[in-house]
Amino acid sequence: MCLGAVVGFFAGLFGIGGGLVMVPVLSFLFSAQDFPPDRIMHLALGTSMAAIIFTSISSLRVHHMNGAVNWNTVKLVTPGIIFGTFCGVILVNSLSGRYLSIFIILFIYYAATKMLVNRTTNPSRNLPGKAGMFAAGWIIGGVSSLVAIGGGILTVPFLSACNVRLQHAIGTASAIGFPIAIVGTASYIASGIVQPQVLPEYSLGYIYLPALTGIAVFSVISSSIGAKVVHITQTKTIRKIFVILLYVLGTKMLVGLF
Repeated sequence: MCLGAVVGFFAGLFGIGGGLVMVPVLSFLFSAQDFPPDRIMHLALGTSMAAIIFTSISSLRVHHMNGAVNWNTVKLVTPGIIFGTFCGVILVNSLSGRYLSIFIILFIYYAATKMLVNRTTNPSRNLPGKAGMFAAGWIIGGVSSLVAIGGGILTVPFLSACNVRLQHAIGTASAIGFPIAIVGTASYIASGIVQPQVLPEYSLGYIYLPALTGIAVFSVISSSIGAKVVHITQTKTIRKIFVILLYVLGTKMLVGLF
């Protein structure tokens, strides 16, 4: 319940889908329940991806009501998102849990450092054309499915670098997170069902349903609260909180790895 509330709040606040919070916590919880060691990270990723469906819908509704979603951008980037997400899950299925953990940790530190360093953008830079948006969507979808996030970690810096206002970048990232979550969830279910390893009871592929239920119920409520906070908070403050959150989560996972 607490995990769902925290995840939902940050998902609405940053448009990140909540995966960066869920994956480390779920991996620790699944380890404590003696789940198959080499499938723990896959289950954490799959369950997190499924939960993003609920957090993205809830936060998206609030951002849309505040006029912070650029639907034309969503339309242009979605084809690449779908293709990239599908490719990412295929790659996940071929990696061990330890390698997945290392990749996620490195990605978190990279994202935090990029947000910290790149404080200014070229004022003449705009969003790319159709080909560029497809390529951006492919990268965002692929990486997002590898680390089970809604894409906000990549989408927000990308849109900000193209001089999209941060609040609008977050709102648009929430909308982009929905197709990532749908395609990613379906792929994690399919890839988990065909695995020969014995998965825990009440699992649907790599989705652990009891954990998903608890997270979804409370995250829907708190994500709308987080989305509302975005529109009454200064951009500089949001950025600082975002960077601190990423460094804390990355360090927590790194300590747990060893």
